[in-house]
Amino acid sequence: MDPLKETVAYDDSAIRSLDWKEHIRLRPGMYIGKLGDGASHDDGIYVLLKEVIDNSIDEYVMGYGKTIEVTIQDRKVTVRDYGRGIPLGKVVECVSKINTGAKYDSKVFKKSVGLNGVGSKAVNALSSWFRIQSIREGKTHIAEFRKGELVHEEEIPCELRAGTIVSFIPDEEIFGKYHFLNEYIERQLWNYAYLNQGLTILYNGVKMQSKNGLVDLLEVNMEGEPLYPIIHIRDEDFECAFTHGTAHYGEEYYSFVNGQHTTQGGTHQQAFREAFVKTVREFFKKDYDTSDIRTGLIAAISIKIQEPVFESQTKTRLGSTLMADGGVSISKYVSDVLKKQLDDYLHMYPEAAEAMQRKILQSEKERKELAGIKKAARESAKKVSLHNKKLRDCRIHYNSNDPRKLESTLFITEGDSASGSITKSRDVNTQAVFSLKGKPLNCYGLSKKIVYENEEFNLLQAALDIEDGLENLRYNQIVLATDADVDGMHIRLLMLTFFLQFFPDLVRAGHLYILQTPLFRVRNKQKTIYCYSEEEKEQAITQLGKNPEITRFKGLGEISPDEFKHFIGPQMRLDPVILRKDQSINEVLAYYMGKNTMERQNFIIENLRYEADAIFVE
Repeated sequence: MDPLKETVAYDDSAIRSLDWKEHIRLRPGMYIGKLGDGASHDDGIYVLLKEVIDNSIDEYVMGYGKTIEVTIQDRKVTVRDYGRGIPLGKVVECVSKINTGAKYDSKVFKKSVGLNGVGSKAVNALSSWFRIQSIREGKTHIAEFRKGELVHEEEIPCELRAGTIVSFIPDEEIFGKYHFLNEYIERQLWNYAYLNQGLTILYNGVKMQSKNGLVDLLEVNMEGEPLYPIIHIRDEDFECAFTHGTAHYGEEYYSFVNGQHTTQGGTHQQAFREAFVKTVREFFKKDYDTSDIRTGLIAAISIKIQEPVFESQTKTRLGSTLMADGGVSISKYVSDVLKKQLDDYLHMYPEAAEAMQRKILQSEKERKELAGIKKAARESAKKVSLHNKKLRDCRIHYNSNDPRKLESTLFITEGDSASGSITKSRDVNTQAVFSLKGKPLNCYGLSKKIVYENEEFNLLQAALDIEDGLENLRYNQIVLATDADVDGMHIRLLMLTFFLQFFPDLVRAGHLYILQTPLFRVRNKQKTIYCYSEEEKEQAITQLGKNPEITRFKGLGEISPDEFKHFIGPQMRLDPVILRKDQSINEVLAYYMGKNTMERQNFIIENLRYEADAIFVE
């Protein structure tokens, strides 16, 4: 008999049934996407927050409770709404029994986000501590859990205003040493405010409220001035706001379904794109090229449909094709609304129509001028054999259907030794490596023509597949992995300039990161500690005792592949590149890459002195 067949017994004892919390904790990715430590906007801790707030938003949408209070202190999250409160006899079931909730009854929650009955249960199971309190009819029911296990429950009289209070602490056993980034929280909460005019959100006491909805969203997020006033269209179940921007190369979308931010778009976004092109062609009676019509377009889209179907548990891409079961198609509905209202608007405001047409003609001219260059660039990419020389690709991509696609990562590194170490130690399923050859070109102030004429930029653009926008982006995380020295900082700035100059939407969407690698290794015969700062090094020396061996890493190439596995694995440390509301891309680029100023020189000198101290001083 084959000895391999004798190693595993397959009988009754091999079959195991997991209860609800065990399955969520064992397979968290099935419920909240990826885990992460909070460095990425789509990391699990933000999904937990979203799942709780979604329930409060649903109450507001149904007409109950105009204020939601969100408090985050250290790692404790509290969300308080003033809705109807969960029926007191069902509080425990609603947060600990899969497929339990009111949202299955479409009469109660007609156009809700959370229809799978999993959200609050996932938060409960993945929290080291979870507390829910429902207040209604002069009573309150309180339930407290530890890792999904009920540890306390009581129902007592209560004079507080009706509503629900949920508090939780994400479990370190699941998420590691995570941290909440304020920028991500604020963006998430502001989106709720933009989509729900009349709603007030208090975040750590700071008020968030929007008067003009999606128009406010565009005004805050636009770079530069609009070519014409933002066009705002509303219907019962559809709202959009859009314009062409002066500082936008591709298309940029903020799309939502029932209040859920669908970062990967879906059928509603595609319906808008197609309807916009069709309406514009019919108005101008010209068969303009699709790309010319949409180049520079920035739009916010919100649609409400019954029982939406998403392509993943984290609801980042809509898969539904109908507004409701047996109802009109999303494509036809959006097309009809846009055809009527946009056509009316362009007739009423000819100045806006003329500005739109000038932009289309300008894009057409630029496209034709670049056509020959693009063709030559594509041929050049093929000759260089992208996948063999510059890019060590991975098997799973961001635009695939694999559940691990959120983990897809491209490391951009410089030098054969550094790229070699990462290549040998990476996860070939989800991690790819792109090797730079020396310092890239400073592209500040140059036109997009340089992206095709410069071989390195052309190959990188092809590797990412972002020539026509982010729709086909092949990696969720683009990570700059450079040495922590003067040359490494310079390369990092040059690559940041490239992305901010030509692909700012990629940065705004939260896809660009900087890899942290350890500066020191401190070890004795029993233990090895990798340190990312002088402070961590001193702590490690204290922890390990007398005369530990201390190694300083001067470059990525010095770190062996076996060691690199620790730094690009589950505990990988990433610094996200975040554009704040008050930051203009042009101002940022001018400061770092424009003409020298004394202020900038002093800034760089101070930061390089810190880097030098950290690397070279014992």
